[in-house]
Amino acid sequence: MTINEIRNMAKGMGINTYRMKKTYVIQSIQRAENNIACYGTGRVERCHEDECCWRGDCRSLNNKE
Repeated sequence: MTINEIRNMAKGMGINTYRMKKTYVIQSIQRAENNIACYGTGRVERCHEDECCWRGDCRSLNNKE
């Protein structure tokens, strides 16, 4: 998903994404959905959320670090 698609998703949820980095936009979406705001955190090492739409991107983000 591109950053513009993510921002549009957030906008549809009433989240103001002005000057927010991708990580914070996704975490804001997670919070709005009453999920743990774990995207881009160390939690990926013990994540069991197989159905998370951010999982693949999150895992590749954490593998780069």
